[in-house]
Amino acid sequence: MQKYLDLINGADYTKLKETAEIIKNHGIVVFPTETVYGIGVNALNENAIKKLYEVKERPLDKPISLLVNSIEMINQVAKDITKLEYALIEEFFPGPLTIILKKKDSVPNIVTANSDTVGIRMPENEIALKLIDYANVPIATSSANVSGKPSKTNLKGIIKEFDGKVNCFIDGGPSRIGVASTIVQVIEGVPHILRKGSISEEQIKSVWKKI
Repeated sequence: MQKYLDLINGADYTKLKETAEIIKNHGIVVFPTETVYGIGVNALNENAIKKLYEVKERPLDKPISLLVNSIEMINQVAKDITKLEYALIEEFFPGPLTIILKKKDSVPNIVTANSDTVGIRMPENEIALKLIDYANVPIATSSANVSGKPSKTNLKGIIKEFDGKVNCFIDGGPSRIGVASTIVQVIEGVPHILRKGSISEEQIKSVWKKI
Protein backbone atom coordinates (compact mmCIF):
# COMPACT_ATOMS: atom_id res chain seq x y z
CA MET A 1 0.00 0.00 0.00
CA GLN A 2 1.35 3.42 -0.96
CA LYS A 3 1.78 5.84 1.93
CA TYR A 4 1.93 9.64 2.20
CA LEU A 5 3.70 11.23 5.14
CA ASP A 6 3.27 14.96 5.78
CA LEU A 7 6.26 16.32 7.69
CA ILE A 8 5.90 19.99 6.78
CA ASN A 9 6.43 22.51 9.60
CA GLY A 10 8.41 20.25 11.92
CA ALA A 11 5.95 17.41 12.35
CA ASP A 12 6.82 14.36 14.46
CA TYR A 13 9.90 12.86 12.82
CA THR A 14 9.52 9.60 14.74
CA LYS A 15 6.92 8.76 12.09
CA LEU A 16 9.94 8.15 9.86
CA LYS A 17 10.61 4.89 11.73
CA GLU A 18 7.81 3.25 9.75
CA THR A 19 9.19 4.65 6.50
CA ALA A 20 12.64 3.39 7.43
CA GLU A 21 11.18 -0.12 7.65
CA ILE A 22 10.14 0.28 4.00
CA ILE A 23 13.77 1.03 3.13
CA LYS A 24 14.98 -1.95 5.21
CA ASN A 25 12.50 -4.20 3.41
CA HIS A 26 13.74 -3.07 0.00
CA GLY A 27 10.91 -0.67 -0.81
CA ILE A 28 11.13 2.69 -2.61
CA VAL A 29 10.65 6.06 -0.89
CA VAL A 30 10.44 9.63 -2.21
CA PHE A 31 11.77 12.17 0.29
CA PRO A 32 13.05 15.76 0.54
CA THR A 33 16.63 16.97 0.67
CA GLU A 34 18.00 20.50 0.72
CA THR A 35 18.92 20.28 -2.98
CA VAL A 36 16.05 18.52 -4.77
CA TYR A 37 13.64 15.72 -3.87
CA GLY A 38 15.17 12.25 -3.98
CA ILE A 39 13.89 8.75 -4.66
CA GLY A 40 15.78 6.09 -2.79
CA VAL A 41 16.22 2.47 -1.70
CA ASN A 42 18.49 0.36 0.49
CA ALA A 43 21.90 0.91 -1.10
CA LEU A 44 23.18 -2.51 -0.06
CA ASN A 45 20.41 -4.53 -1.71
CA GLU A 46 20.80 -5.28 -5.41
CA ASN A 47 17.14 -6.13 -6.00
CA ALA A 48 15.99 -2.84 -4.47
CA ILE A 49 18.44 -0.94 -6.67
CA LYS A 50 17.14 -2.77 -9.76
CA LYS A 51 13.62 -1.60 -8.87
CA LEU A 52 14.87 1.97 -8.52
CA TYR A 53 16.39 1.88 -12.01
CA GLU A 54 13.15 0.45 -13.41
CA VAL A 55 10.89 3.02 -11.74
CA LYS A 56 13.09 5.91 -12.85
CA GLU A 57 13.53 4.40 -16.34
CA ARG A 58 17.21 5.09 -15.78
CA PRO A 59 19.86 3.48 -18.00
CA LEU A 60 21.94 0.92 -16.09
CA ASP A 61 25.16 2.58 -17.27
CA LYS A 62 24.36 5.67 -15.17
CA PRO A 63 25.52 5.23 -11.56
CA ILE A 64 23.48 6.27 -8.53
CA SER A 65 24.95 8.04 -5.50
CA LEU A 66 24.58 7.05 -1.86
CA LEU A 67 23.26 9.22 0.96
CA VAL A 68 24.86 8.68 4.39
CA ASN A 69 24.50 10.28 7.81
CA SER A 70 27.94 9.82 9.38
CA ILE A 71 31.65 9.32 8.80
CA GLU A 72 31.19 5.77 10.11
CA MET A 73 28.68 5.04 7.36
CA ILE A 74 31.04 6.51 4.75
CA ASN A 75 33.71 4.10 5.96
CA GLN A 76 31.27 1.20 5.53
CA VAL A 77 30.99 1.82 1.79
CA ALA A 78 34.22 3.60 0.79
CA LYS A 79 37.93 2.85 1.18
CA ASP A 80 41.38 4.39 0.68
CA ILE A 81 40.02 7.85 1.50
CA THR A 82 42.77 10.44 1.12
CA LYS A 83 43.62 13.40 3.34
CA LEU A 84 42.13 15.82 0.77
CA GLU A 85 38.95 13.75 0.43
CA TYR A 86 38.53 13.74 4.22
CA ALA A 87 39.14 17.49 4.27
CA LEU A 88 36.40 18.06 1.68
CA ILE A 89 34.05 15.83 3.66
CA GLU A 90 34.82 17.71 6.88
CA GLU A 91 34.28 21.09 5.20
CA PHE A 92 31.11 20.41 3.21
CA PHE A 93 29.27 17.51 4.93
CA PRO A 94 26.42 17.70 5.62
CA GLY A 95 25.63 19.78 2.57
CA PRO A 96 25.13 19.95 -1.20
CA LEU A 97 28.35 18.14 -2.17
CA THR A 98 28.70 14.65 -3.65
CA ILE A 99 32.22 13.25 -3.53
CA ILE A 100 33.38 10.33 -5.65
CA LEU A 101 35.28 7.76 -3.58
CA LYS A 102 36.67 4.26 -4.08
CA LYS A 103 33.94 1.79 -3.18
CA LYS A 104 34.08 -1.23 -0.93
CA ASP A 105 32.81 -4.63 -2.05
CA SER A 106 29.74 -4.15 0.15
CA VAL A 107 28.36 -1.75 -2.48
CA PRO A 108 26.58 -3.66 -5.27
CA ASN A 109 28.14 -3.13 -8.70
CA ILE A 110 24.75 -2.22 -10.16
CA VAL A 111 24.66 1.02 -8.15
CA THR A 112 28.03 2.13 -9.58
CA ALA A 113 27.47 0.90 -13.15
CA ASN A 114 30.32 -1.57 -12.52
CA SER A 115 32.74 1.23 -11.65
CA ASP A 116 35.14 0.92 -8.70
CA THR A 117 34.01 4.32 -7.40
CA VAL A 118 30.81 5.58 -5.79
CA GLY A 119 29.30 9.00 -5.17
CA ILE A 120 28.70 9.83 -1.49
CA ARG A 121 26.67 12.69 -0.01
CA MET A 122 25.49 13.62 3.46
CA PRO A 123 22.36 15.75 3.04
CA GLU A 124 21.74 18.86 5.11
CA ASN A 125 18.09 18.01 5.67
CA GLU A 126 16.78 16.66 8.95
CA ILE A 127 14.12 14.46 7.36
CA ALA A 128 16.64 12.79 5.06
CA LEU A 129 19.18 12.35 7.87
CA LYS A 130 16.58 10.88 10.25
CA LEU A 131 15.39 8.48 7.54
CA ILE A 132 18.95 7.22 7.02
CA ASP A 133 19.45 7.03 10.79
CA TYR A 134 16.32 4.94 11.38
CA ALA A 135 17.01 2.70 8.38
CA ASN A 136 20.63 2.30 9.51
CA VAL A 137 21.80 1.77 5.93
CA PRO A 138 23.03 4.14 3.23
CA ILE A 139 20.28 5.04 0.79
CA ALA A 140 20.92 4.80 -2.95
CA THR A 141 19.31 8.02 -4.14
CA SER A 142 18.65 9.74 -7.42
CA SER A 143 16.56 12.82 -8.10
CA ALA A 144 12.83 12.07 -7.92
CA ASN A 145 12.04 12.29 -11.62
CA VAL A 146 11.80 9.96 -14.59
CA SER A 147 15.23 9.86 -16.24
CA GLY A 148 15.69 12.77 -18.62
CA LYS A 149 13.01 14.94 -17.03
CA PRO A 150 13.75 17.95 -14.78
CA SER A 151 14.54 17.50 -11.10
CA LYS A 152 11.84 18.72 -8.73
CA THR A 153 11.94 20.73 -5.53
CA ASN A 154 8.52 19.77 -4.10
CA LEU A 155 6.08 16.87 -4.31
CA LYS A 156 3.86 18.55 -6.88
CA GLY A 157 4.36 16.59 -10.06
CA ILE A 158 6.40 13.87 -8.35
CA ILE A 159 3.30 12.12 -7.02
CA LYS A 160 1.73 12.18 -10.48
CA GLU A 161 4.93 10.84 -12.04
CA PHE A 162 5.41 7.98 -9.56
CA ASP A 163 1.85 7.26 -8.41
CA GLY A 164 1.53 3.53 -7.77
CA LYS A 165 5.26 2.96 -8.38
CA VAL A 166 6.75 3.77 -4.97
CA ASN A 167 5.88 2.72 -1.42
CA CYS A 168 5.91 6.09 0.31
CA PHE A 169 5.96 9.83 -0.41
CA ILE A 170 7.38 12.11 2.30
CA ASP A 171 6.40 15.76 2.06
CA GLY A 172 8.87 18.14 3.69
CA GLY A 173 7.86 21.27 1.78
CA PRO A 174 10.00 22.92 -0.90
CA SER A 175 13.73 22.16 -1.11
CA ARG A 176 15.81 24.96 0.41
CA ILE A 177 18.50 25.14 -2.30
CA GLY A 178 16.66 23.77 -5.31
CA VAL A 179 19.78 22.87 -7.32
CA ALA A 180 21.40 19.42 -7.56
CA SER A 181 24.61 18.91 -5.58
CA THR A 182 28.09 19.77 -6.79
CA ILE A 183 29.96 16.58 -7.72
CA VAL A 184 33.70 16.47 -7.09
CA GLN A 185 36.33 13.79 -7.68
CA VAL A 186 39.92 13.91 -6.52
CA ILE A 187 42.22 12.62 -9.29
CA GLU A 188 45.95 12.35 -8.55
CA GLY A 189 45.59 14.76 -5.66
CA VAL A 190 43.63 17.38 -7.62
CA PRO A 191 39.89 18.03 -7.11
CA HIS A 192 37.84 18.08 -10.33
CA ILE A 193 34.27 19.38 -10.57
CA LEU A 194 32.17 16.83 -12.47
CA ARG A 195 28.88 18.69 -12.02
CA LYS A 196 28.39 22.28 -10.99
CA GLY A 197 26.11 23.05 -8.06
CA SER A 198 25.78 25.54 -5.24
CA ILE A 199 29.27 24.77 -3.88
CA SER A 200 31.66 26.59 -6.19
CA GLU A 201 35.00 25.58 -7.67
CA GLU A 202 36.59 28.37 -5.63
CA GLN A 203 35.25 26.87 -2.40
CA ILE A 204 36.62 23.46 -3.36
CA LYS A 205 40.02 24.92 -4.26
CA SER A 206 40.21 26.79 -0.97
CA VAL A 207 40.16 23.45 0.87
CA TRP A 208 42.71 21.96 -1.55
CA LYS A 209 45.13 24.83 -0.95
CA LYS A 210 45.13 24.15 2.79
CA ILE A 211 46.30 20.55 2.36
